[in-house]
Amino acid sequence: MPQDDLNFRITTTRTICASHQLRLPDGSIEPLHGHNWEFAVCVGSNELDAMQAVMDFHDLERAVNLVLDKWHNRHLNDVEPFVAGTLNPTAERVAQSLAAMLALPPGVTLVFVEVTEAPGCVARYSPSR
Repeated sequence: MPQDDLNFRITTTRTICASHQLRLPDGSIEPLHGHNWEFAVCVGSNELDAMQAVMDFHDLERAVNLVLDKWHNRHLNDVEPFVAGTLNPTAERVAQSLAAMLALPPGVTLVFVEVTEAPGCVARYSPSR
């Protein structure tokens, strides 16, 4: 179901500290640097659960934290899924990776993951349905 058609949506936000180094098109690697990465995760549903919610905010926070806790205070190039070198830890790929690793209950759809790498620098990943 397209995310635009969802009747109800909730969003949680989180911030972590992590460093990264991007592999540039010429094969070089940019200098090591860190960010206070801000995440917004939006999920939705057409129907509300038994509690009359999309899902409990605390459950969504726990699901997001299960992923982000592995990245907090780490060098992203040294952690999954970036350690193998196949994924460059760009804000876009960080957003997509969080989306892929996020476990949601049945009937709840991921609408988007938004990553703010620095003030005014925002990447959004919206899975296609």
